[in-house]
Amino acid sequence: MSLKIISSGLLTTIQDLGRHGYQKEGIIVSGAMDSFALRAANVLVGNKETEAGIEVTLMGPKIKFEQQQLIAITGADLSPKIDGEPVKVWRPLFVEAGSILEFGSPRSGCRAYIAVAGGFDIPQVMGSSSTYLQAGLGGLHGKPLQAGDTLPCRTLPDTLEPFLRSIIQAQNKNSGAQTNWSVDSSLYFTYAEPQPIRVLKGPEYGLFSAQSQQDFWRMAYQVTSQSDRMGYRLRGTRLSLAEQTNILSSAVTFGTVQVPAEGYPIVLLADHQTTGGYPRIAQVITADFSKLAQLAPRNKLQFKEVTLEEAQSLYIRQEKSIEKIKGALQFKTSI
Repeated sequence: MSLKIISSGLLTTIQDLGRHGYQKEGIIVSGAMDSFALRAANVLVGNKETEAGIEVTLMGPKIKFEQQQLIAITGADLSPKIDGEPVKVWRPLFVEAGSILEFGSPRSGCRAYIAVAGGFDIPQVMGSSSTYLQAGLGGLHGKPLQAGDTLPCRTLPDTLEPFLRSIIQAQNKNSGAQTNWSVDSSLYFTYAEPQPIRVLKGPEYGLFSAQSQQDFWRMAYQVTSQSDRMGYRLRGTRLSLAEQTNILSSAVTFGTVQVPAEGYPIVLLADHQTTGGYPRIAQVITADFSKLAQLAPRNKLQFKEVTLEEAQSLYIRQEKSIEKIKGALQFKTSI
């Protein structure tokens, strides 16, 4: 069983939840930019949340299914079609052998995720199948997916057969290639602009001038085209320290907001380096990583301060959302 890449799209890679435990050796975590969307896609096809999926950026690929498959597409709505017919995101989709999946213009968001029931049969490197492009590590040959690539899929586990049958039956009743139900979009987020991004004050927040501290919360910033999986470069009001000082290189993570000498913030993302030497004005909370991942160049964001307790509560709420999806799916497939 396999998928054939007919055309590659803008940037299409294999990603899972990342390569953990190696940052002390300088090996980054990498993984899906929007891990919530990938986890949800896997849940919708009966996989473990940790399975690798396909991450699609803005302009999607064209993929041929050489065998019938149960899939889910989550994250951004990039106008997916199967054999020319529009399909909706955030729901299980049954795809016949020989069918073609392709994408059109982005309706909302920046990155979509494709999971297949049973998962992809992609070798792991250091415990992960994630593609780390700069090191040529993981994924399929350490590179973005290209025309002519074949993605082997695992055989559907016997334990998923009843699940698959229930999906097919539900689709037959609906006379279509998709179920008539989907994940409640309120469990995800809306694409308001400027997108509110909630943060905690960073370790060097107090080193910035009083004016820069006010501007950081008050002004909107725009994602520039000089952005990638490593980080977003932002444009807006310049920020400056109250007085020049030397900053020691310190640990950084997904969502760390650094301010280089030019004064425009950089928000670190999935392929961030392990340490950084710029002052850290803020840290995006885990519950808002998906919001960051779905911002495209020219989108605007505005930082909003929350407390550590609020950040923890929002994270717990997000984790409960995954459990709600699991529970709803069990209910739907048991009817």
